[in-house]
Amino acid sequence: MTSAAAQTLRQESFFNLEALRQCHALEHGTVWVLSEQQPRMSLGGTSTAKGFYIYGPVETSDLEQAAHEALARFKKGAPDLAVHPRCGTNISVGMLLTMGLSVGINRILPARPFAQILGVGLAIYGASLFASSLGALAQRHVTTAIPLDLEILSVKKQKDWLGRPSHFVAVQWTRS
Repeated sequence: MTSAAAQTLRQESFFNLEALRQCHALEHGTVWVLSEQQPRMSLGGTSTAKGFYIYGPVETSDLEQAAHEALARFKKGAPDLAVHPRCGTNISVGMLLTMGLSVGINRILPARPFAQILGVGLAIYGASLFASSLGALAQRHVTTAIPLDLEILSVKKQKDWLGRPSHFVAVQWTRS
C-alpha cells in the first residue's frame, strides 16, 4: 500500500468514526425532543456512520420533525442533548466499573468466602454510585460528538427483525 493510500484510509476511518459519534449524538437529541413532545413514549436507538435507527411507536413525520429540531438545537449551542441517561454507554461503563472494582477489591481482601462476597457487594454498590456520572462523561467525550457536520437526508419507516416498528434516519457528512 502506498503512503497516499494509507493516508486516505486513515482519513476515511477518522471521518467514519466522527460521523458515527455525530450520528449517536443526533440520535440522542432526537429522542430528547420526542420525549419532550410525548413523555410516555418508549424509544430505543442504534447509530451507524450513515444515520441512526429509532425503535418504537413513533410517527414518521414526528420523527423527522424531531430530528431536524434536534440538529437545529445542536447548531444553536445545545450540547447537553448529546448525553442521554438510557444510553448503552452507561451500561458498558457500569459493567466495566463493576468488573474492575470487583477484581481490585477481591485482590485486597482475604481469600475467605465471606470476605470475597462482601467485596463483590461493595464493588457493585460502588459501581452503581459512579456509573451514571462516568457514563455521561464517556458519552460527552468518547461516544458522541456535536453533529455540526451532518445533514438529514431522509426518514424511512421500517420494521425490526421481530416485526416491530422502527425508522432509519439517513444522514450525510457535509464536511469536505
